[in-house]
Amino acid sequence: MHVIAFASQKGGSGKTTLAGHIAVEAERRGAGPVVLIDTDPQGSLSQWWNAREAEAPLFARVSEMGLAHDLQNLKEAGIKLVVIDTPPAITATIGRVVEQSDLVVIPTRPSPHDLRAAGATVQICERLDKPLVFIINAASPRARITAEAAIALSHHGAVAPTIIHQRIDFASSMIDGRTVMELGGKSKSPKEITELWSFLKHRLVGESTSPLLSTGPMMGAA
Repeated sequence: MHVIAFASQKGGSGKTTLAGHIAVEAERRGAGPVVLIDTDPQGSLSQWWNAREAEAPLFARVSEMGLAHDLQNLKEAGIKLVVIDTPPAITATIGRVVEQSDLVVIPTRPSPHDLRAAGATVQICERLDKPLVFIINAASPRARITAEAAIALSHHGAVAPTIIHQRIDFASSMIDGRTVMELGGKSKSPKEITELWSFLKHRLVGESTSPLLSTGPMMGAA
């Protein structure tokens, strides 16, 4: 069983939307059973899942026994992938989630403030010796700052080669528990999610597929 955590100190990074989309795409691509866990007190991922008509992915809540205990139970039950959403702040919860994760995904909008804010999450991953991946999210097409953000982030960790662009269908799909893959239409968003999951899957099994990989020094705190 693999565990992916979506973490970002910056609110509005899109981690909840991406967590739900990646969980659905992983299930669609045969990587399941997939379970979602929401550790954010705001409960946005829980609300999205409750509005969802499809049975998959599954959803689990953290019990009084703690995350490590619950993950062991899920593993014994035959779950293959767990996707965890975390609070938009550096809390003890994030440290506990990162500690149990095989891969930490840090969504980052291509703005100077968002790039600086990623530093605190990176420090947690470094302290716990956990692999991380940056995802550039909500980017504007052909904006120069998007390329600049990718280059800046690549000095501090792996950057997903697929950029997720700002489109209304992401917000629309989350209203009623769906994803862009389930809306239909001619949007490029489903292709981006498919490519992103392919990249994350390879990272989980230790395969490097991105030209934007780096093992340079970690960035400092925000």
